[in-house]
Amino acid sequence: MTVGELGEFALIRVLQGLLPASGPEVLVGIGDDVAVLEGGRQDGLVWLATCDVQVEGSHFLREAVAPEDLGRKVLAVNLSDIASAGGTPRFALVSLGLPRDLEAAFVEGLYRGLGQEAARFGVQVVGGNVSRVPQGLFIDLFLIGEAPREEVLLRSGARPGDRILVTGTLGDAAAGVALLVGPSGRSPAGTRVPQEPFPVPQDYLLRATGRRDRPEPRVREGRVIGASRLATAMIDVSDGLAGDLGHLLQCSGVGGRIEASRLPVAPENRLLARATTGDEWHFALHGGEDYELLFTCPPEAAGLLADRVREATGTPVTDIGEVLEPGTPGGLLLPDGRLVEFGGGWDHFG
Repeated sequence: MTVGELGEFALIRVLQGLLPASGPEVLVGIGDDVAVLEGGRQDGLVWLATCDVQVEGSHFLREAVAPEDLGRKVLAVNLSDIASAGGTPRFALVSLGLPRDLEAAFVEGLYRGLGQEAARFGVQVVGGNVSRVPQGLFIDLFLIGEAPREEVLLRSGARPGDRILVTGTLGDAAAGVALLVGPSGRSPAGTRVPQEPFPVPQDYLLRATGRRDRPEPRVREGRVIGASRLATAMIDVSDGLAGDLGHLLQCSGVGGRIEASRLPVAPENRLLARATTGDEWHFALHGGEDYELLFTCPPEAAGLLADRVREATGTPVTDIGEVLEPGTPGGLLLPDGRLVEFGGGWDHFG
């Protein structure tokens, strides 16, 4: 069986089973957005650890991205993982795989953007590695953060009756990818853009390409949510709302229902998604790389928590659905009253 036939998440489970059991200092290991490590700290804080890689051809097209934007994004996607646990990012290490013919100016621009993003969020880049690769460029970043032990949020705490909330808007990055790829290729969402040019207003074009190239990690929002101690579970939306909500519900052992009419999706996004896939909710549900925070909390706390995030950061929060008892029919409730399955999110080998 190939890794493509196995699939990304089944492969992770197989690899996890081949490793020795974790020691008592590993509070949370493989299977969440971050590892939570005791680390011998005496001040009530725990370490949070995560890593992510950006691979040319899979995550970005070198000719279509500014190196500064790529550098910022490499750190931003890891910052989003720390944010999803309610943590504060601290230290990073970076490994580069570089082809010999890559212009040094590109690497300098990449690190310029990386440094700017690090400075914004108080991250210190403390080391890394450089290696030659036959072709293609990759950047692998390892990030360490911290959080008070009692404020760490995982995927596994959602309870029946909780409300499901999400920051910001959904689907814009996937729309940006579709607009970039054009009729000759496919977006990571598995969609083909129209053969005829699709009329996209200039302001939305800028918004979609900005979300694609310069994602905004919700670090401040994550800290507000974690510090409130009102939320029960959280995950960042990196693989699409459907996939990441599925991970959260599965890890929590519950079901869930979201309402399409409540999703924070721009009208232009819905029109483009309908034109490319026949489904106006496709980018929001399956597109990925939104890097918004998806979280749950008791119904009596939903309004208060949404207000706290908005007042502290300016980021809107939308209540999009409900956590259900396990076995209760769930999915996406369409405006016409039909209840359909969520479907999957992004799978690197799918």
